[in-house]
Amino acid sequence: MINREMIDASNLVAGVDKAFWIILSISFLFLIGLTIVMLYFVYKYNKKRHPKAVQIDGSVKLEIIWTGIPLILVMLMFYYGWKGYKPVTGPAPDGAMEITAVARMWNFQFQYENGKRTDTLYIPKDRPVKLNLKALDVIHGLSIPAFRVKSDMVPGRKDHSTWFIPQKEGKFDLFCTEYCGLNHSYMYTAAVVMPQEKFDKWYKDKSAAPVADKAAKPGAQGLALLQKTGCVACHSFNGTKLIGPTFKGIYGAKHVVKRGKEEVEITVDDEYIRKSIMDPNAEIVKGYKKGLMLSYKEQLTDKDVDLIIEYLKTLK
Repeated sequence: MINREMIDASNLVAGVDKAFWIILSISFLFLIGLTIVMLYFVYKYNKKRHPKAVQIDGSVKLEIIWTGIPLILVMLMFYYGWKGYKPVTGPAPDGAMEITAVARMWNFQFQYENGKRTDTLYIPKDRPVKLNLKALDVIHGLSIPAFRVKSDMVPGRKDHSTWFIPQKEGKFDLFCTEYCGLNHSYMYTAAVVMPQEKFDKWYKDKSAAPVADKAAKPGAQGLALLQKTGCVACHSFNGTKLIGPTFKGIYGAKHVVKRGKEEVEITVDDEYIRKSIMDPNAEIVKGYKKGLMLSYKEQLTDKDVDLIIEYLKTLK
């Protein structure tokens, strides 16, 4: 069933949907037509009616018909498919708002030109939006089905972007469509479309922290940051061993780490946690693999790391 709220949610919907319905209609036409012809031939040319097979000579006219008609239909599907896809391949319109979409296992982060960073995509209605796509580890796929937007995010690929014009207010699903590892299904967030005036107010409001309220219990902001950046996918809070060491009791604990070819015993303190976040492969806790965690230099500030450390101190 078609969700009426998704109709014309972006400028891409009409072209993509037209191509979809044309291709679907032609497919059903062939399915029904070929089935009818097949049943007719089974009836007319069964063994009881024609016990002796008769060789039928070729027909140039028939060959031209069954080659020409499918060719025309295929070119028709190609035309509307290309017409629906072409707008995305061109440059974004002048005045488009640029946002950098950063993907890593297993979360999205959206970075705005004024320095704001969020895990939810906030965008203004009726204004072109250009998403500069960046993957930090493996291939991800950014998809907003209501907008008919889907684009792969490939590590190391430069100057890769997609654009659209949101045309309906509301909250729309945004998720990864490329299997990117253990917690791929958790790589799920939303695109929130707001009126321009409301968006401008949100965009200029420097006091709106994207983490927990400062009045909450100690460490709440650090916990929110760990959840927002996807750290909880690899580190547990209850002592369970996952991809990385558990956070439970980590602060002040002693661990043996591999530093190059050496094994060194360290005490987990502020400096070690900060280094583990910004340069995670410099010292690897014994028993865990190198290269599974990438640096968070582009996603976390020094203040963010301080909040995370404050929270880890509470996990006794």
